[in-house]
Amino acid sequence: MRIVVIMPVVTRDLGPSVIRELSAVAKADDNVQVTFIDNGPPSIECEFDEALAVPDMINKAIEAEREGADAIIINCMQDPGLKACREAVSIPVVAPLETASHFAASLGRKFSVITTLSGSVPPIRDRCLMYGFRHSLASVRAVGIPVLELEKDMSTVISALVKQGQRAIEEDGADVIVFGCTCMVGAAQAVEEGLRKKGYAVPVVDPSVLAVRVAEVLADIGLSHSKRAYPYPPRKVITGYEGFRTS
Repeated sequence: MRIVVIMPVVTRDLGPSVIRELSAVAKADDNVQVTFIDNGPPSIECEFDEALAVPDMINKAIEAEREGADAIIINCMQDPGLKACREAVSIPVVAPLETASHFAASLGRKFSVITTLSGSVPPIRDRCLMYGFRHSLASVRAVGIPVLELEKDMSTVISALVKQGQRAIEEDGADVIVFGCTCMVGAAQAVEEGLRKKGYAVPVVDPSVLAVRVAEVLADIGLSHSKRAYPYPPRKVITGYEGFRTS
């Protein structure tokens, strides 16, 4: 099985760690391939960044399907371009926030998402509400560390996640914690242990890991999103994007 992980950023330094972490959780015979957009932002931390990333993301999704991918993962917790990519292809397109929210809501009564900077808080909150989790979302919090700084000192990141996780539990009523950035991949066990030492035995959801497993299941059993819900776009020339062909 071939799973293509679309990184909606141009910062290719993030690639090795993502491949390492996601390949480790994928089935042994699966091929996890990471692809980056060629035009767009270095990181996604607000709506502006997201808007700049989407056009080339759609192109990468179309390329992935044409080259034989079995499933696509959008590797960003703002789920940029999710509906557009589902319209453009027929294979499963899995988004980490949507997926993690569904699972988190089933693991407890309320969940909190802990992201990077405050600019990502409104987009993540808006999408959780759009997905139908108004009564399950306790809060969205930020650790105040930019995406591109996360890998430089993971011990500091983990400490910040534990601190905000504790506040989400005590102040917001959360009983499940969800990472709000896919570049936090691999830290769930350490954050869970940190919260346990504070007296809180709560699940910590790593959306990237979950997205891989869900993509595998969908591809294995032959399920994909409904083309009634996400029909192919009308065929027409779009100025500046003449190379887009979706069917």
